[in-house]
Amino acid sequence: MRIDVLLGLQWGDEGKGKLIDVLAPDYDVIARFQGGPNAGHTLEFDGIKHVLHTIPSGIFRENKLNIIGNGVVIDPLIFKKENDSLLKLGIDIKKNLWVSRRAHLILPTHRLLDAASETMKGKTKIGSTLKGIGPTYMDKTGRNGLRVGDIERHDFKDALQALLNKHAELLSFYNHPKVSKDDLEMWLESISTLREMTLVDSEYEINSLINSGKRILAEGAQGSLLDIDFGSYPFVTSSNTITAGACIGLGVPPAAIGKVFGVFKAYCTRVGSGPFPSELNDATGEELRKKGNEFGSTTGRPRRCGWLDLPALKYTAMINGVTSLMMMKSDVLSGFENLQVCNSYKVNGQPSMRMPFNVVNEIPEPEYISFKGWQRDISKTNSFESLPSELHTYIQAIEKYTGIPLDVVSVGPDRTQTIIRK
Repeated sequence: MRIDVLLGLQWGDEGKGKLIDVLAPDYDVIARFQGGPNAGHTLEFDGIKHVLHTIPSGIFRENKLNIIGNGVVIDPLIFKKENDSLLKLGIDIKKNLWVSRRAHLILPTHRLLDAASETMKGKTKIGSTLKGIGPTYMDKTGRNGLRVGDIERHDFKDALQALLNKHAELLSFYNHPKVSKDDLEMWLESISTLREMTLVDSEYEINSLINSGKRILAEGAQGSLLDIDFGSYPFVTSSNTITAGACIGLGVPPAAIGKVFGVFKAYCTRVGSGPFPSELNDATGEELRKKGNEFGSTTGRPRRCGWLDLPALKYTAMINGVTSLMMMKSDVLSGFENLQVCNSYKVNGQPSMRMPFNVVNEIPEPEYISFKGWQRDISKTNSFESLPSELHTYIQAIEKYTGIPLDVVSVGPDRTQTIIRK
């Protein structure tokens, strides 16, 4: 049995959480493989909206094992808050959640270092969520970090203090305030919640599950255009958000990867700084933002909005090996008389179909093609055949451009508002 992967093909916020929840009944295991609480996966059902930041999106499905992989970074304080919120809904995550001992811990000083670094960058800041993600991954690659398994050590507090001392020196360099005693005590108290979880050597467990024939769905966070290697660097996240990241973040070989589900919005959004070729800084962009409720689920910041970018979509589909496309928020485009889609670029005045290496200084100028919009509400549509002919044309153009079948169309935020072609 192989692992299927579901990930985002844009700058995040594509709707991955909803689709994980929708697909979870077909799987035995849902495994998160990278990122941290800078992700916000929103799920909506029974009239209630749920936002998860660390816990995999299969947690609401009974009898499904959820795993937080080694590639994830965990803030125990945020993890505790998620756990407490789920307990209020009658969901005891201890029953069906495993946490990798190799996952790294986000300390309160990591958040301070994140804020200090952003402040120092001034106008060149990357738009960090200030959750301490970057500094935690820096400690990981610098071989200074603390991992979940370290909380089982008898000398954990000594190891923690050593890292806190190192961070104090860095904060002094930034002329930034040190961590408060209250914040540190709250963080230490939250460690007790992690200790109550089933901590595992996840690479052994996941490979054992594969060999026993269990169906596993790997859940990505952020989006492919935020990948540390292949995204719009330096305005990216600190981990590998692409399919290859699932191998590293779960400890599985490349040959174990099966289907790759690529999730994208029917238009584009981005939170924070960085290039955005098809961005709309006009009334149309504002209308997309209002109709799509485009505000960050983690930060609450308004998202930048623009038309669908097909060259970027084909690029991320290529580096991920996408086998199936899933389009979200098609209902948001209802009512627009005409739709624009970027189908090529001009870079330095020359036509191009490629994302340039230096996308920050060589921002591609989008070339658009037009589509007729659909005027009726599609939020209650329950079959692909019943969708407007204009939307069929829109979908066919995407399939032709990318060469990949579009198998899922979302027509609303609820898990029931999902049309699956196959």
